[in-house]
Amino acid sequence: MAVGIDPGSVGMIALGAGIAIAGGCIGTGIAQGAIGSAGMGVLAEKPEEQGKILFFMVIPETIVIFGFVIAVMLMLKSGLL
Repeated sequence: MAVGIDPGSVGMIALGAGIAIAGGCIGTGIAQGAIGSAGMGVLAEKPEEQGKILFFMVIPETIVIFGFVIAVMLMLKSGLL
Protein backbone atom coordinates (compact mmCIF):
# COMPACT_ATOMS: atom_id res chain seq x y z
CA MET A 1 0.00 0.00 0.00
CA ALA A 2 1.33 3.40 -0.93
CA VAL A 3 2.04 5.87 1.84
CA GLY A 4 -0.73 8.41 2.35
CA ILE A 5 -3.46 6.44 0.53
CA ASP A 6 -6.55 5.53 2.51
CA PRO A 7 -7.18 1.76 2.19
CA GLY A 8 -10.86 2.44 1.50
CA SER A 9 -10.07 4.53 -1.56
CA VAL A 10 -7.99 1.87 -3.32
CA GLY A 11 -11.14 0.42 -4.88
CA MET A 12 -12.10 3.80 -6.29
CA ILE A 13 -8.61 4.22 -7.73
CA ALA A 14 -8.87 0.79 -9.38
CA LEU A 15 -12.29 1.74 -10.76
CA GLY A 16 -10.82 4.96 -12.18
CA ALA A 17 -8.04 2.97 -13.83
CA GLY A 18 -10.61 0.67 -15.41
CA ILE A 19 -12.64 3.62 -16.67
CA ALA A 20 -9.48 5.13 -18.20
CA ILE A 21 -8.78 1.93 -20.13
CA ALA A 22 -12.43 1.38 -21.14
CA GLY A 23 -12.90 4.96 -22.26
CA GLY A 24 -9.76 4.84 -24.35
CA CYS A 25 -10.79 1.58 -26.00
CA ILE A 26 -14.34 2.74 -26.75
CA GLY A 27 -13.13 6.05 -28.14
CA THR A 28 -10.57 4.34 -30.33
CA GLY A 29 -13.16 1.88 -31.64
CA ILE A 30 -15.53 4.66 -32.61
CA ALA A 31 -12.77 6.66 -34.30
CA GLN A 32 -11.36 3.70 -36.20
CA GLY A 33 -14.81 2.66 -37.35
CA ALA A 34 -15.42 6.04 -38.95
CA ILE A 35 -11.92 6.29 -40.41
CA GLY A 36 -11.99 2.72 -41.69
CA SER A 37 -15.29 3.09 -43.51
CA ALA A 38 -14.17 6.33 -45.13
CA GLY A 39 -10.82 4.79 -45.94
CA MET A 40 -12.39 1.88 -47.78
CA GLY A 41 -14.31 4.33 -49.93
CA VAL A 42 -11.12 6.16 -50.79
CA LEU A 43 -9.26 2.92 -51.54
CA ALA A 44 -11.99 1.88 -53.96
CA GLU A 45 -11.34 4.98 -56.03
CA LYS A 46 -7.64 5.70 -55.38
CA PRO A 47 -5.60 2.62 -54.35
CA GLU A 48 -2.40 4.71 -54.32
CA GLU A 49 -3.64 6.48 -51.14
CA GLN A 50 -3.12 3.31 -49.06
CA GLY A 51 -0.22 4.78 -47.06
CA LYS A 52 -2.20 7.83 -45.96
CA ILE A 53 -5.18 5.72 -44.94
CA LEU A 54 -2.98 3.39 -42.91
CA PHE A 55 -1.47 6.39 -41.15
CA PHE A 56 -4.92 7.77 -40.33
CA MET A 57 -5.96 4.36 -38.94
CA VAL A 58 -2.96 4.27 -36.59
CA ILE A 59 -3.44 7.75 -35.08
CA PRO A 60 -6.42 6.82 -32.83
CA GLU A 61 -4.35 4.04 -31.23
CA THR A 62 -2.59 6.74 -29.21
CA ILE A 63 -5.84 7.21 -27.27
CA VAL A 64 -5.51 3.65 -25.94
CA ILE A 65 -1.89 4.29 -25.01
CA PHE A 66 -2.85 7.43 -23.09
CA GLY A 67 -5.57 5.53 -21.22
CA PHE A 68 -3.11 2.75 -20.40
CA VAL A 69 -0.52 5.23 -19.07
CA ILE A 70 -3.13 6.92 -16.87
CA ALA A 71 -4.29 3.54 -15.55
CA VAL A 72 -0.71 2.48 -14.73
CA MET A 73 -0.05 5.79 -12.98
CA LEU A 74 -3.18 5.36 -10.87
CA MET A 75 -2.32 1.77 -9.99
CA LEU A 76 1.24 2.74 -9.04
CA LYS A 77 -0.09 5.56 -6.85
CA SER A 78 -2.41 3.19 -5.02
CA GLY A 79 0.26 0.53 -4.53
CA LEU A 80 -1.60 -2.13 -6.49
CA LEU A 81 1.31 -2.55 -8.92
